[in-house]
Amino acid sequence: MNRTVVITGANRGIGLELTRHYVAQGDQVICVCRRSSAELESIAHQVISGIDVSEAADVSRLADEIGDQTIDILINNAGIFTSESLENMDFGEVKRQFSVNTLAPLRITWQLLGNLTSGSKVIMITSRMGSMGDNSSGGYYGYRASKAALNAIGVSLAYDLAPQGISVALLHPGFVQTRMVKFSGDVTPEEAAAGLAQRIEELTSETSGCFRHANGDALPW
Repeated sequence: MNRTVVITGANRGIGLELTRHYVAQGDQVICVCRRSSAELESIAHQVISGIDVSEAADVSRLADEIGDQTIDILINNAGIFTSESLENMDFGEVKRQFSVNTLAPLRITWQLLGNLTSGSKVIMITSRMGSMGDNSSGGYYGYRASKAALNAIGVSLAYDLAPQGISVALLHPGFVQTRMVKFSGDVTPEEAAAGLAQRIEELTSETSGCFRHANGDALPW
């Protein structure tokens, strides 16, 4: 297909499997991560490591390294998860999740606007835990709120980027067996990546701003 795909948080889990998928499709994949690995280096076309997506200076350096390459698909995948409750609250962790899960995808997308063109797609890997309608158990204050805010950002971007022909999707990968959740999920990273990639292919200007599960189900806000 020979598209250029940028993936953050690409060194493991969903990001690594998305990298495998797009490389196998014949796309050029630029992987962004804090720490690279031999496995990632062996499959990616370009690895930009040492990037903390929550740091403005690092995101600026990321843009410098990408240069003037056109980005066909930008996947904001990097994220963190901690578990706060009323009995065990940590406002520092709540703030950190907002920094990584919410502000970083916006900052990266904004920083790379000049690399996007008509037909480009911006993907926010979000979570159904950011859904108000789906919240039936409470808790997880920082993660839920950071993903709900990311969803709001994604919808605004969908409207603001529509005149440029750029589409945006908010995609929930499922409960994936990754290090972030101590491998307790019910979907493998490979299965999640396959579903996400299919939803990305289906994304059009008409469905921009959608909030969907990797399996295709529409999710409530």
